[in-house]
Amino acid sequence: MFGLGTPEILVIAFLVILLFGYNKIPELMKGLGTGIKEFKKAAAATHDEDKEQKSSS
Repeated sequence: MFGLGTPEILVIAFLVILLFGYNKIPELMKGLGTGIKEFKKAAAATHDEDKEQKSSS
């Protein structure tokens, strides 16, 4: 996909741990998961509204 191999992923993981600290990472991932869930929910609602508008036209 992006051409990321194992060494690149390890460097990125090390930098994330270095910047945010080991204890902060679960909080960040929880927030990211919540954000993705809300995004999918909003996208599904928009898709449903589009279907309703097309069927009523």
